Amino acid sequence: MNARDPNLPVQPDEAAALADFADRTWDEEIVPALTDYVAIPAKSPMFDAEWREHGYIERVIRDAASWVEGRKVAGLRLEVVRLEGRTPVIFFEVPATKAGSTDTICLYGHLDKQPEFNGWRSDLGPWTPKYERGLLYGRGAADDGYAVYAALTAIMALDRQGIPRPRCVGIIESCEESGSFDLPAYIDALKDRLGNVSLVVCLDSGAGNYDQLWLTTSLRGLASGTLKVEILTEGVHSGDASGLVPSSFRVLRQVLDRLEDSKTGRLLPESFHCEIPADRVEQARATAKILGDEVWKRFPWACGADGTATLPTTTDPLQALLNRTWNPTLSVTGVDGFPALKDAGNVLRPYTTFKLSLRLPPLIDGNDAAVALKKLLEDNAPYNAKVIFSPDGRVGAYGATGWNAPSLAPWLDDALNAASQAHYGAPCGYIGQGGTIPLMSMLQKSFPAAQMMVCGVLGPKSNAHGPNEFLHVPYGKKLTAAVAQVMAACA
Repeated sequence: MNARDPNLPVQPDEAAALADFADRTWDEEIVPALTDYVAIPAKSPMFDAEWREHGYIERVIRDAASWVEGRKVAGLRLEVVRLEGRTPVIFFEVPATKAGSTDTICLYGHLDKQPEFNGWRSDLGPWTPKYERGLLYGRGAADDGYAVYAALTAIMALDRQGIPRPRCVGIIESCEESGSFDLPAYIDALKDRLGNVSLVVCLDSGAGNYDQLWLTTSLRGLASGTLKVEILTEGVHSGDASGLVPSSFRVLRQVLDRLEDSKTGRLLPESFHCEIPADRVEQARATAKILGDEVWKRFPWACGADGTATLPTTTDPLQALLNRTWNPTLSVTGVDGFPALKDAGNVLRPYTTFKLSLRLPPLIDGNDAAVALKKLLEDNAPYNAKVIFSPDGRVGAYGATGWNAPSLAPWLDDALNAASQAHYGAPCGYIGQGGTIPLMSMLQKSFPAAQMMVCGVLGPKSNAHGPNEFLHVPYGKKLTAAVAQVMAACA
Protein backbone atom coordinates (compact mmCIF):
# COMPACT_ATOMS: atom_id res chain seq x y z
CA MET A 1 0.00 0.00 0.00
CA ASN A 2 1.37 3.39 -1.01
CA ALA A 3 1.92 6.02 1.68
CA ARG A 4 -0.60 8.88 1.72
CA ASP A 5 0.77 12.19 0.41
CA PRO A 6 -0.01 14.75 3.15
CA ASN A 7 0.22 17.56 0.58
CA LEU A 8 -2.72 16.21 -1.40
CA PRO A 9 -6.21 16.62 0.12
CA VAL A 10 -7.40 13.95 -2.31
CA GLN A 11 -5.15 10.99 -3.17
CA PRO A 12 -5.04 9.61 -6.74
CA ASP A 13 -7.01 6.48 -5.79
CA GLU A 14 -9.56 8.66 -3.97
CA ALA A 15 -9.93 10.88 -7.04
CA ALA A 16 -10.69 7.76 -9.09
CA ALA A 17 -13.26 6.68 -6.49
CA LEU A 18 -14.92 10.14 -6.64
CA ALA A 19 -15.15 9.81 -10.41
CA ASP A 20 -16.65 6.30 -10.17
CA PHE A 21 -19.26 7.46 -7.67
CA ALA A 22 -20.20 10.49 -9.78
CA ASP A 23 -20.44 8.34 -12.90
CA ARG A 24 -22.77 5.80 -11.27
CA THR A 25 -24.94 8.43 -9.59
CA TRP A 26 -25.41 10.35 -12.83
CA ASP A 27 -26.37 7.20 -14.75
CA GLU A 28 -28.63 5.69 -12.10
CA GLU A 29 -30.18 8.73 -10.41
CA ILE A 30 -29.40 12.12 -11.92
CA VAL A 31 -30.21 11.50 -15.59
CA PRO A 32 -33.62 9.96 -14.70
CA ALA A 33 -34.39 12.89 -12.37
CA LEU A 34 -33.38 15.42 -15.01
CA THR A 35 -35.44 13.63 -17.64
CA ASP A 36 -38.51 14.17 -15.48
CA TYR A 37 -37.43 17.77 -14.82
CA VAL A 38 -37.11 18.65 -18.52
CA ALA A 39 -40.73 17.61 -19.12
CA ILE A 40 -42.03 20.28 -16.70
CA PRO A 41 -42.45 23.77 -18.26
CA ALA A 42 -41.28 25.59 -15.15
CA LYS A 43 -40.79 28.93 -16.87
CA SER A 44 -39.39 31.81 -14.86
CA PRO A 45 -41.91 34.40 -13.59
CA MET A 46 -40.94 36.92 -16.28
CA PHE A 47 -42.21 34.45 -18.87
CA ASP A 48 -45.13 33.01 -16.92
CA ALA A 49 -47.10 35.62 -15.03
CA GLU A 50 -49.41 32.88 -13.70
CA TRP A 51 -46.60 30.71 -12.35
CA ARG A 52 -48.36 30.30 -9.00
CA GLU A 53 -51.55 29.03 -10.59
CA HIS A 54 -49.76 26.74 -13.02
CA GLY A 55 -47.73 25.14 -10.23
CA TYR A 56 -44.77 24.14 -12.40
CA ILE A 57 -42.16 25.97 -10.33
CA GLU A 58 -43.63 24.48 -7.19
CA ARG A 59 -43.39 21.02 -8.76
CA VAL A 60 -39.70 21.23 -9.72
CA ILE A 61 -38.87 22.68 -6.31
CA ARG A 62 -40.64 19.84 -4.51
CA ASP A 63 -39.17 17.18 -6.83
CA ALA A 64 -35.62 18.44 -6.24
CA ALA A 65 -36.19 18.78 -2.49
CA SER A 66 -37.55 15.22 -2.30
CA TRP A 67 -34.56 13.91 -4.23
CA VAL A 68 -32.11 15.63 -1.88
CA GLU A 69 -33.93 14.38 1.22
CA GLY A 70 -34.09 10.88 -0.26
CA ARG A 71 -30.31 10.58 -0.41
CA LYS A 72 -30.15 10.26 3.41
CA VAL A 73 -26.95 12.29 3.83
CA ALA A 74 -25.88 12.28 7.48
CA GLY A 75 -26.99 15.42 9.30
CA LEU A 76 -28.67 16.98 6.26
CA ARG A 77 -31.41 19.51 6.96
CA LEU A 78 -33.54 20.93 4.14
CA GLU A 79 -36.21 23.60 4.02
CA VAL A 80 -38.24 25.06 1.18
CA VAL A 81 -38.17 28.72 2.21
CA ARG A 82 -41.14 30.84 1.15
CA LEU A 83 -41.41 34.61 1.43
CA GLU A 84 -44.76 36.23 0.72
CA GLY A 85 -45.25 37.05 -2.94
CA ARG A 86 -41.92 35.53 -4.05
CA THR A 87 -40.76 32.40 -5.81
CA PRO A 88 -39.58 29.67 -3.41
CA VAL A 89 -35.97 28.76 -2.56
CA ILE A 90 -34.51 25.44 -1.44
CA PHE A 91 -32.07 25.83 1.43
CA PHE A 92 -30.14 22.84 2.73
CA GLU A 93 -27.20 22.41 5.08
CA VAL A 94 -24.87 19.52 5.86
CA PRO A 95 -22.50 19.62 8.87
CA ALA A 96 -18.71 19.53 8.44
CA THR A 97 -16.81 16.27 8.47
CA LYS A 98 -13.42 18.05 8.67
CA ALA A 99 -12.26 18.30 12.26
CA GLY A 100 -12.01 21.84 13.55
CA SER A 101 -13.41 23.41 10.39
CA THR A 102 -15.37 26.62 10.94
CA ASP A 103 -15.82 27.49 7.28
CA THR A 104 -18.82 26.98 5.02
CA ILE A 105 -19.05 26.08 1.34
CA CYS A 106 -22.10 27.65 -0.35
CA LEU A 107 -23.42 25.79 -3.43
CA TYR A 108 -25.79 27.55 -5.83
CA GLY A 109 -28.12 26.66 -8.68
CA HIS A 110 -31.60 27.45 -10.01
CA LEU A 111 -34.60 25.49 -11.27
CA ASP A 112 -36.59 28.05 -13.28
CA LYS A 113 -36.32 27.98 -17.07
CA GLN A 114 -36.31 30.14 -20.16
CA PRO A 115 -39.32 29.90 -22.51
CA GLU A 116 -39.62 27.45 -25.39
CA PHE A 117 -38.19 29.36 -28.37
CA ASN A 118 -38.58 27.95 -31.89
CA GLY A 119 -36.33 26.07 -34.32
CA TRP A 120 -36.06 22.78 -32.42
CA ARG A 121 -35.02 19.72 -34.39
CA SER A 122 -38.05 17.81 -35.63
CA ASP A 123 -37.55 14.97 -33.15
CA LEU A 124 -36.83 17.28 -30.21
CA GLY A 125 -38.75 19.81 -28.16
CA PRO A 126 -38.30 21.96 -25.07
CA TRP A 127 -40.52 19.76 -22.86
CA THR A 128 -39.85 16.38 -24.53
CA PRO A 129 -36.57 15.10 -23.08
CA LYS A 130 -34.40 12.89 -25.23
CA TYR A 131 -31.16 11.21 -24.18
CA GLU A 132 -28.85 10.13 -26.99
CA ARG A 133 -25.08 9.69 -27.33
CA GLY A 134 -24.41 11.18 -23.90
CA LEU A 135 -26.50 14.32 -24.51
CA LEU A 136 -29.75 15.07 -22.67
CA TYR A 137 -31.86 17.39 -24.83
CA GLY A 138 -34.57 19.69 -23.50
CA ARG A 139 -35.07 23.05 -21.83
CA GLY A 140 -33.38 23.61 -18.52
CA ALA A 141 -31.33 20.45 -17.96
CA ALA A 142 -28.05 22.29 -18.52
CA ASP A 143 -29.37 25.68 -17.39
CA ASP A 144 -29.67 24.85 -14.60
CA GLY A 145 -31.57 21.81 -13.40
CA TYR A 146 -28.51 19.61 -12.93
CA ALA A 147 -26.92 21.93 -10.34
CA VAL A 148 -28.76 20.78 -7.21
CA TYR A 149 -28.25 17.13 -8.11
CA ALA A 150 -24.55 17.56 -8.92
CA ALA A 151 -23.95 19.63 -5.77
CA LEU A 152 -25.36 17.00 -3.44
CA THR A 153 -23.62 14.21 -5.36
CA ALA A 154 -20.28 15.97 -4.83
CA ILE A 155 -20.98 16.04 -1.08
CA MET A 156 -22.03 12.39 -1.06
CA ALA A 157 -18.96 11.35 -3.05
CA LEU A 158 -16.65 12.84 -0.42
CA ASP A 159 -18.61 11.35 2.47
CA ARG A 160 -18.68 7.87 0.94
CA GLN A 161 -14.89 7.94 0.63
CA GLY A 162 -14.39 9.38 4.10
CA ILE A 163 -12.70 12.48 2.68
CA PRO A 164 -13.11 15.39 5.11
CA ARG A 165 -14.87 18.59 4.00
CA PRO A 166 -16.21 21.78 5.58
CA ARG A 167 -19.86 22.49 6.33
CA CYS A 168 -21.94 22.86 3.16
CA VAL A 169 -25.08 24.86 2.45
CA GLY A 170 -27.12 24.96 -0.73
CA ILE A 171 -29.21 27.79 -2.19
CA ILE A 172 -31.40 26.71 -5.11
CA GLU A 173 -33.62 29.51 -6.39
CA SER A 174 -36.44 29.70 -8.95
CA CYS A 175 -36.17 33.26 -10.30
CA GLU A 176 -32.73 33.40 -11.91
CA GLU A 177 -33.92 33.61 -15.51
CA SER A 178 -35.95 36.67 -14.51
CA GLY A 179 -32.91 38.42 -13.10
CA SER A 180 -33.09 36.90 -9.59
CA PHE A 181 -35.22 39.81 -8.40
CA ASP A 182 -36.54 37.66 -5.54
CA LEU A 183 -33.11 36.49 -4.38
CA PRO A 184 -31.86 39.52 -2.37
CA ALA A 185 -34.74 39.11 0.06
CA TYR A 186 -33.82 35.46 0.58
CA ILE A 187 -30.13 36.24 1.03
CA ASP A 188 -31.11 38.72 3.76
CA ALA A 189 -33.47 36.21 5.37
CA LEU A 190 -30.89 33.40 5.30
CA LYS A 191 -27.76 35.39 6.07
CA ASP A 192 -27.47 34.23 9.67
CA ARG A 193 -27.87 30.61 8.57
CA LEU A 194 -25.24 30.76 5.84
CA GLY A 195 -22.34 30.88 8.29
CA ASN A 196 -18.76 31.83 7.50
CA VAL A 197 -18.74 31.33 3.74
CA SER A 198 -15.18 30.76 2.53
CA LEU A 199 -15.98 29.17 -0.85
CA VAL A 200 -18.91 29.70 -3.23
CA VAL A 201 -19.51 26.98 -5.80
CA CYS A 202 -21.83 28.24 -8.52
CA LEU A 203 -22.89 25.55 -11.00
CA ASP A 204 -24.58 27.82 -13.52
CA SER A 205 -21.88 28.79 -15.96
CA GLY A 206 -20.11 27.54 -19.07
CA ALA A 207 -17.06 25.84 -20.49
CA GLY A 208 -14.80 26.77 -23.37
CA ASN A 209 -14.60 23.12 -24.44
CA TYR A 210 -15.38 19.71 -22.99
CA ASP A 211 -11.72 18.77 -22.55
CA GLN A 212 -10.88 20.43 -19.22
CA LEU A 213 -12.31 22.13 -16.16
CA TRP A 214 -13.17 25.79 -16.81
CA LEU A 215 -13.31 28.49 -14.16
CA THR A 216 -15.44 31.54 -14.92
CA THR A 217 -13.48 34.70 -14.10
CA SER A 218 -16.11 37.34 -14.89
CA LEU A 219 -19.78 37.79 -15.76
CA ARG A 220 -21.51 40.64 -17.53
CA GLY A 221 -24.36 42.59 -15.99
CA LEU A 222 -27.76 43.10 -17.59
CA ALA A 223 -30.26 45.90 -18.07
CA SER A 224 -33.31 44.63 -19.92
CA GLY A 225 -36.84 45.82 -20.51
CA THR A 226 -39.42 46.90 -23.07
CA LEU A 227 -39.14 50.03 -25.19
CA LYS A 228 -42.49 51.21 -26.56
CA VAL A 229 -43.03 54.05 -29.05
CA GLU A 230 -46.67 55.08 -29.51
CA ILE A 231 -47.85 57.54 -32.20
CA LEU A 232 -51.53 56.76 -32.80
CA THR A 233 -54.46 55.37 -30.85
CA GLU A 234 -55.34 52.98 -33.68
CA GLY A 235 -53.95 51.81 -37.01
CA VAL A 236 -54.61 53.89 -40.13
CA HIS A 237 -54.33 53.46 -43.90
CA SER A 238 -50.65 53.69 -44.78
CA GLY A 239 -51.31 55.38 -48.12
CA ASP A 240 -53.47 58.03 -46.50
CA ALA A 241 -51.26 58.72 -43.49
CA SER A 242 -47.63 57.95 -44.39
CA GLY A 243 -45.59 61.05 -44.98
CA LEU A 244 -47.69 62.90 -42.45
CA VAL A 245 -47.89 60.49 -39.54
CA PRO A 246 -44.36 59.47 -38.49
CA SER A 247 -43.78 55.74 -38.39
CA SER A 248 -43.50 54.44 -34.84
CA PHE A 249 -40.78 52.08 -36.09
CA ARG A 250 -38.75 54.97 -37.52
CA VAL A 251 -39.08 56.89 -34.27
CA LEU A 252 -37.92 53.81 -32.36
CA ARG A 253 -34.89 53.57 -34.67
CA GLN A 254 -34.08 57.23 -33.96
CA VAL A 255 -34.25 56.61 -30.24
CA LEU A 256 -32.00 53.54 -30.48
CA ASP A 257 -29.49 55.59 -32.49
CA ARG A 258 -28.81 57.48 -29.26
CA LEU A 259 -27.69 54.23 -27.70
CA GLU A 260 -25.90 52.26 -30.38
CA ASP A 261 -23.83 52.87 -33.51
CA SER A 262 -25.72 50.53 -35.83
CA LYS A 263 -22.73 50.23 -38.20
CA THR A 264 -20.35 48.86 -35.56
CA GLY A 265 -22.59 47.78 -32.68
CA ARG A 266 -20.63 49.99 -30.27
CA LEU A 267 -22.64 51.41 -27.39
CA LEU A 268 -22.32 55.20 -27.54
CA PRO A 269 -22.59 56.30 -23.86
CA GLU A 270 -19.13 56.04 -22.33
CA SER A 271 -20.74 55.37 -18.94
CA PHE A 272 -21.67 51.88 -20.22
CA HIS A 273 -18.00 51.03 -20.81
CA CYS A 274 -15.16 50.26 -18.40
CA GLU A 275 -11.44 49.66 -18.62
CA ILE A 276 -10.65 45.96 -18.92
CA PRO A 277 -8.29 44.85 -16.14
CA ALA A 278 -4.87 43.82 -17.46
CA ASP A 279 -5.04 40.37 -15.85
CA ARG A 280 -8.32 39.62 -17.60
CA VAL A 281 -6.80 40.55 -20.95
CA GLU A 282 -3.89 38.20 -20.30
CA GLN A 283 -6.24 35.38 -19.27
CA ALA A 284 -8.28 35.96 -22.43
CA ARG A 285 -5.08 35.83 -24.47
CA ALA A 286 -4.21 32.42 -22.97
CA THR A 287 -7.76 31.16 -23.57
CA ALA A 288 -7.65 32.39 -27.17
CA LYS A 289 -4.58 30.21 -27.74
CA ILE A 290 -6.47 27.17 -26.38
CA LEU A 291 -9.71 27.68 -28.29
CA GLY A 292 -8.50 29.46 -31.43
CA ASP A 293 -11.14 30.07 -34.09
CA GLU A 294 -13.62 27.87 -32.23
CA VAL A 295 -14.38 30.97 -30.15
CA TRP A 296 -16.50 32.20 -33.07
CA LYS A 297 -16.89 29.16 -35.34
CA ARG A 298 -18.96 27.30 -32.69
CA PHE A 299 -22.09 29.36 -33.45
CA PRO A 300 -24.70 28.17 -36.03
CA TRP A 301 -23.91 30.69 -38.79
CA ALA A 302 -26.41 31.01 -41.62
CA CYS A 303 -25.51 30.82 -45.30
CA GLY A 304 -24.36 34.27 -46.38
CA ALA A 305 -24.75 36.39 -49.50
CA ASP A 306 -21.93 34.68 -51.41
CA GLY A 307 -22.89 31.15 -50.40
CA THR A 308 -20.38 30.91 -47.56
CA ALA A 309 -21.20 31.47 -43.89
CA THR A 310 -22.16 34.83 -42.48
CA LEU A 311 -19.37 36.54 -40.56
CA PRO A 312 -18.83 37.55 -36.93
CA THR A 313 -17.92 41.04 -35.78
CA THR A 314 -14.32 39.83 -35.54
CA THR A 315 -12.40 36.67 -36.37
CA ASP A 316 -9.59 37.46 -33.95
CA PRO A 317 -10.00 34.98 -31.04
CA LEU A 318 -8.73 37.40 -28.40
CA GLN A 319 -10.97 40.26 -29.51
CA ALA A 320 -13.88 37.87 -29.83
CA LEU A 321 -13.47 36.78 -26.20
CA LEU A 322 -13.26 40.38 -24.98
CA ASN A 323 -16.25 41.45 -27.09
CA ARG A 324 -18.51 38.83 -25.49
CA THR A 325 -17.31 39.32 -21.93
CA TRP A 326 -16.13 42.88 -21.31
CA ASN A 327 -17.82 45.08 -23.93
CA PRO A 328 -21.41 46.32 -23.59
CA THR A 329 -23.79 45.06 -26.27
CA LEU A 330 -27.39 45.68 -27.28
CA SER A 331 -29.73 42.95 -28.51
CA VAL A 332 -33.38 43.11 -29.53
CA THR A 333 -34.86 39.85 -28.28
CA GLY A 334 -38.58 40.38 -28.91
CA VAL A 335 -41.09 42.61 -30.70
CA ASP A 336 -44.73 43.58 -30.30
CA GLY A 337 -47.10 45.73 -32.33
CA PHE A 338 -46.41 43.84 -35.56
CA PRO A 339 -49.01 41.61 -37.22
CA ALA A 340 -47.98 38.24 -38.58
CA LEU A 341 -46.78 38.45 -42.19
CA LYS A 342 -49.92 36.77 -43.47
CA ASP A 343 -52.01 39.45 -41.75
CA ALA A 344 -49.82 42.44 -42.69
CA GLY A 345 -52.01 44.81 -44.68
CA ASN A 346 -51.34 48.41 -45.73
CA VAL A 347 -51.70 49.79 -42.24
CA LEU A 348 -49.57 52.32 -40.38
CA ARG A 349 -49.31 50.68 -36.96
CA PRO A 350 -50.12 52.72 -33.83
CA TYR A 351 -47.08 51.57 -31.84
CA THR A 352 -43.90 49.53 -31.92
CA THR A 353 -42.42 47.71 -28.90
CA PHE A 354 -38.99 46.09 -28.66
CA LYS A 355 -37.64 43.91 -25.91
CA LEU A 356 -34.11 45.15 -25.23
CA SER A 357 -31.27 43.24 -23.65
CA LEU A 358 -28.28 45.40 -22.74
CA ARG A 359 -25.30 43.37 -21.54
CA LEU A 360 -22.98 45.40 -19.34
CA PRO A 361 -19.27 45.05 -18.50
CA PRO A 362 -18.61 43.33 -15.15
CA LEU A 363 -17.58 46.55 -13.38
CA ILE A 364 -20.66 48.63 -14.32
CA ASP A 365 -23.45 49.04 -11.75
CA GLY A 366 -26.54 47.43 -13.25
CA ASN A 367 -29.11 49.64 -11.54
CA ASP A 368 -27.32 52.87 -12.42
CA ALA A 369 -27.04 51.72 -16.04
CA ALA A 370 -30.76 50.88 -16.25
CA VAL A 371 -31.73 54.29 -14.81
CA ALA A 372 -29.41 56.04 -17.29
CA LEU A 373 -30.79 53.94 -20.14
CA LYS A 374 -34.37 54.93 -19.31
CA LYS A 375 -33.47 58.63 -19.30
CA LEU A 376 -31.50 58.35 -22.55
CA LEU A 377 -34.34 56.64 -24.41
CA GLU A 378 -37.28 58.65 -23.07
CA ASP A 379 -36.06 62.27 -22.95
CA ASN A 380 -36.83 64.66 -25.81
CA ALA A 381 -38.86 62.19 -27.83
CA PRO A 382 -39.05 62.89 -31.59
CA TYR A 383 -42.45 64.29 -32.67
CA ASN A 384 -43.47 64.34 -28.99
CA ALA A 385 -44.08 60.61 -29.31
CA LYS A 386 -44.97 58.58 -26.24
CA VAL A 387 -41.70 56.75 -25.52
CA ILE A 388 -41.57 54.49 -22.47
CA PHE A 389 -38.76 52.18 -21.38
CA SER A 390 -39.93 49.75 -18.70
CA PRO A 391 -37.03 47.92 -16.99
CA ASP A 392 -37.59 44.30 -16.04
CA GLY A 393 -36.17 44.76 -12.55
CA ARG A 394 -37.57 46.39 -9.47
CA VAL A 395 -36.90 49.72 -7.76
CA GLY A 396 -33.32 49.74 -6.52
CA ALA A 397 -32.40 46.86 -8.80
CA TYR A 398 -33.64 47.82 -12.25
CA GLY A 399 -30.57 46.13 -13.66
CA ALA A 400 -28.30 43.27 -12.59
CA THR A 401 -24.67 44.08 -11.80
CA GLY A 402 -21.97 41.88 -13.29
CA TRP A 403 -19.10 40.28 -11.46
CA ASN A 404 -15.32 40.21 -11.59
CA ALA A 405 -13.83 37.32 -9.61
CA PRO A 406 -11.49 38.05 -6.71
CA SER A 407 -7.87 36.98 -7.05
CA LEU A 408 -7.44 33.24 -6.71
CA ALA A 409 -6.05 32.06 -3.41
CA PRO A 410 -3.06 29.74 -3.95
CA TRP A 411 -4.93 26.78 -2.44
CA LEU A 412 -7.83 27.19 -4.87
CA ASP A 413 -5.55 27.67 -7.87
CA ASP A 414 -3.70 24.45 -6.96
CA ALA A 415 -6.94 22.56 -6.26
CA LEU A 416 -8.54 23.58 -9.57
CA ASN A 417 -5.56 22.44 -11.60
CA ALA A 418 -5.20 19.21 -9.62
CA ALA A 419 -8.90 18.43 -10.10
CA SER A 420 -8.79 19.24 -13.79
CA GLN A 421 -5.74 17.03 -14.32
CA ALA A 422 -7.26 14.20 -12.27
CA HIS A 423 -10.62 14.14 -14.06
CA TYR A 424 -9.92 15.60 -17.51
CA GLY A 425 -6.20 15.04 -18.03
CA ALA A 426 -5.64 18.74 -18.76
CA PRO A 427 -5.01 21.94 -16.77
CA CYS A 428 -7.83 24.21 -15.68
CA GLY A 429 -8.91 26.86 -18.20
CA TYR A 430 -9.98 30.40 -17.28
CA ILE A 431 -12.70 32.23 -19.20
CA GLY A 432 -15.04 35.18 -18.83
CA GLN A 433 -18.70 34.63 -19.64
CA GLY A 434 -21.10 36.99 -21.33
CA GLY A 435 -24.11 35.91 -19.30
CA THR A 436 -25.31 37.17 -15.93
CA ILE A 437 -25.64 35.46 -12.54
CA PRO A 438 -26.93 38.15 -10.15
CA LEU A 439 -26.15 36.07 -7.06
CA MET A 440 -22.41 36.39 -7.56
CA SER A 441 -22.22 40.13 -7.01
CA MET A 442 -24.60 39.77 -4.04
CA LEU A 443 -22.47 37.12 -2.35
CA GLN A 444 -19.22 38.91 -3.07
CA LYS A 445 -20.57 41.96 -1.24
CA SER A 446 -21.82 39.84 1.66
CA PHE A 447 -18.68 37.68 1.89
CA PRO A 448 -15.78 39.73 0.47
CA ALA A 449 -13.15 37.27 1.70
CA ALA A 450 -14.78 34.21 0.07
CA GLN A 451 -13.24 32.40 -2.88
CA MET A 452 -15.44 31.77 -5.91
CA MET A 453 -15.64 28.63 -8.03
CA VAL A 454 -18.03 29.50 -10.85
CA CYS A 455 -18.29 26.75 -13.43
CA GLY A 456 -20.80 24.73 -15.41
CA VAL A 457 -21.69 22.43 -18.27
CA LEU A 458 -22.67 25.01 -20.90
CA GLY A 459 -20.01 24.23 -23.48
CA PRO A 460 -19.96 24.50 -27.30
CA LYS A 461 -23.31 23.94 -29.05
CA SER A 462 -25.17 23.38 -25.74
CA ASN A 463 -27.31 26.39 -26.72
CA ALA A 464 -28.93 27.39 -23.45
CA HIS A 465 -32.07 29.54 -24.02
CA GLY A 466 -32.24 28.49 -27.67
CA PRO A 467 -33.42 25.46 -29.64
CA ASN A 468 -31.88 22.02 -29.12
CA GLU A 469 -30.45 22.87 -25.70
CA PHE A 470 -28.55 19.93 -24.30
CA LEU A 471 -26.64 18.81 -21.23
CA HIS A 472 -23.31 17.10 -21.99
CA VAL A 473 -23.58 14.27 -19.46
CA PRO A 474 -19.94 13.04 -19.65
CA TYR A 475 -18.77 16.57 -18.87
CA GLY A 476 -21.30 16.84 -16.04
CA LYS A 477 -19.96 13.63 -14.47
CA LYS A 478 -16.38 14.90 -14.55
CA LEU A 479 -17.41 18.33 -13.28
CA THR A 480 -19.17 16.75 -10.29
CA ALA A 481 -16.05 14.80 -9.33
CA ALA A 482 -13.84 17.86 -9.87
CA VAL A 483 -16.08 19.99 -7.64
CA ALA A 484 -15.90 17.36 -4.92
CA GLN A 485 -12.12 17.32 -5.11
CA VAL A 486 -11.91 21.13 -4.85
CA MET A 487 -14.31 21.12 -1.89
CA ALA A 488 -11.99 18.72 -0.07
CA ALA A 489 -9.16 21.22 -0.43
CA CYS A 490 -11.15 23.99 1.28
CA ALA A 491 -9.97 24.63 4.85
